[in-house]
Amino acid sequence: MKELLIRAERCLGCRSCELACAVAHSTSQNLLASLTEEPRPQYRVHVAGDGRRALPLQCRNCEDAPCLSACLTGALRRDARGVVVCSSDLCIGCWMCIMVCPFGIITQSHHQRRIVKCDRCPDREIPACVTACPTRALRYREVDRETAEKRREVLDNLKIPTSR
Repeated sequence: MKELLIRAERCLGCRSCELACAVAHSTSQNLLASLTEEPRPQYRVHVAGDGRRALPLQCRNCEDAPCLSACLTGALRRDARGVVVCSSDLCIGCWMCIMVCPFGIITQSHHQRRIVKCDRCPDREIPACVTACPTRALRYREVDRETAEKRREVLDNLKIPTSR
């Protein structure tokens, strides 16, 4: 299964991922048209930073997801991809999931008493935030492939020849 992976050292804090996410979840799915939409589109990825460093944060789809257990109505469920998604018609806006999320990335909808969280863009092959990231700080790939690439980079930096 593919995961949304972050390379924090590459994040510039440009917020391109937030913008792409909002547009991908807008009615028009067009940047200019989405600016005038009501309700205003909301992003599901949040770039957090302290002025020196930045980090894009989105739902980690925890294996033992506390939000799933806390949801009183069953609005939160795991889909076939393993992604925790919300059925907004079942959400009553009790905010229990917001309170228990260890990353603080589940937020309130601006226009109705519902939650907004990353759904990994189910209608796209690659989530919008990933395709928008100019530095490739966000990646959508198999974890094994990512770790193998990191090991290869370490070896390249150490100038140690690899054996096949």
